[in-house]
Amino acid sequence: DFLSAQPEAQAFLEHLDGLLDTLMPSYLRQGKSYLTIAFGCTGGRHRSVWMAEQTAAMLRTKHIEPAIAHRDVTK
Repeated sequence: DFLSAQPEAQAFLEHLDGLLDTLMPSYLRQGKSYLTIAFGCTGGRHRSVWMAEQTAAMLRTKHIEPAIAHRDVTK
């Protein structure tokens, strides 16, 4: 799809993956019950939704089941 072909989007996801790999073990070890990750864009229906879904898929590969809320997708 369009966004997955954008190098900037892929680079962002790679950096986010590294950040989560660094942070998540500490969060889990400390017994944190949640971590909020939010994405925004001017419309709230395309890039932010895509990025949230990609991030959720990434977390699932790490055996973390995220809850996702697309707050502005129907506006």
